[in-house]
Amino acid sequence: MNTAATSEQSVLEQAAYETLSLYIDGEFIAGGGRQEQDVVNPATGKAFARLPHASRADLDRALAAAQRAFGTWKHSSPMERSRILRKVGELSRERAADIGRNITLDMGKPVAEAITEVMSCSEHCDWHAEECRRIYGRVIPPRLPNVRQMVLREPVGVCAVFTPWNFPYNQAIRKIAAAIGAGCTVIIKGPEDAPSAVVAIARMFHEAGLPPGVLNLVWGVPSEVSEHLIKSPIVRKISFTGSVPVGKHLASLAGAHMKRVTMELGGHSPVIVFDDADIDRAADMLHGFKFRNAGQVCVSPTRFYIHEKAYDRFVARFIDKTHNLKVGSGLEADTRMGPLAHARRLPSMAQFIDDATRRGAKVETGGQRIGEIGSFFAPTVLTNVPDDSLVMTAEPFGPIAPFVTFKDLDEVLRRANSLPFGLSSYVFTTSTKNALATQNGLESGMVNINHFGQALAESPFGGVKDSGIGSEGGTETFDGYLNTKFVTQMD
Repeated sequence: MNTAATSEQSVLEQAAYETLSLYIDGEFIAGGGRQEQDVVNPATGKAFARLPHASRADLDRALAAAQRAFGTWKHSSPMERSRILRKVGELSRERAADIGRNITLDMGKPVAEAITEVMSCSEHCDWHAEECRRIYGRVIPPRLPNVRQMVLREPVGVCAVFTPWNFPYNQAIRKIAAAIGAGCTVIIKGPEDAPSAVVAIARMFHEAGLPPGVLNLVWGVPSEVSEHLIKSPIVRKISFTGSVPVGKHLASLAGAHMKRVTMELGGHSPVIVFDDADIDRAADMLHGFKFRNAGQVCVSPTRFYIHEKAYDRFVARFIDKTHNLKVGSGLEADTRMGPLAHARRLPSMAQFIDDATRRGAKVETGGQRIGEIGSFFAPTVLTNVPDDSLVMTAEPFGPIAPFVTFKDLDEVLRRANSLPFGLSSYVFTTSTKNALATQNGLESGMVNINHFGQALAESPFGGVKDSGIGSEGGTETFDGYLNTKFVTQMD
């Protein structure tokens, strides 16, 4: 831990941290007496950069720029949109190391994870570059010989996009690429806690030749910015990734103005491990996925239902691997789990654990903060956890893995589906009967069986129930950014 400050300085010497700014109408804007906030490295607890907030005039300028640009961008050639998206994908790969290191400074994840985030999400640019050339309408056979009937797909308009801090590059690029590829214009409010990746994205689109006003970037107090943008008659679509309560609030604002929404909200992903599974392989895979990004992942496995015949073996292997997990500054090469992104998450983790232990759960390992510098929390394993405990009913969004047993298929499906969440789920089994029953029975937008195959550019990503509305990625990616127009003509 005590090397975090030295590592930070070394990284800053290797590559300059991103110059933080607004990006409005093709111009990067900072200073000018604007309110600013600190950007804090969670590994050290120290501020190292300042982020300018948009004034109300800045927000209105962004709205006007996006509206003006939409007048021409909606008629732009799909070939031109494709060219720009491809260029951004190329630039992303070239700059992945620098962007990734800056993400680590912003929010703490291991630098290898951050670089992988940027590299893998370059594929979203490639995918949307291809798919935007295939936004097809159709001809409907008429009932009369002198009638022609067509369905046209047209961009919805100016989009207001709100993205989170846990995957600052991933969440921003997938929304921006879909909107721009569909012919929409965008105003994005990225995460003030982890801003560098979104500024880097704006810079790459700028260098790729995106016309002024098509993409605009603003920062500020989230509630103030979101309400100003959503209530504006210029904005026609809202896309948000974040918590369920905030998502519901923004959806209600959008609904009051009949505006389309895409919402990717919180989850509480069940894991079901049957006794016929490859137990060691399942434990190894789930361990790495659970503690990725310190558990600050919307699709993190968070409720572990292990068949009673496999429970002891699975838990023992999982605990053994947890004992050997290296926690430290994300800038250190051997770190496998970094700090929590915010100091405020530390008491939240303690609350989950205190509630569980009061109800009879046992802390097998972890369960406390590590050190006094930075926001480090030990990877934690809980056993004998009651289903009604806080950690089993509310998304922990941190490095806590609670384990319970189950006896049969019907029982575990009932328990897995008992919450209002339905984002992702995980099943490990060698039985085709169990695989079919769980893929049909789980109330979840995504079901992963024997591996983690979600969040690819070519596959839809989204939830059901309280976990969201709509999907991003796959052939469904443009659905939320296009209007359907029916045209009928008689000669």
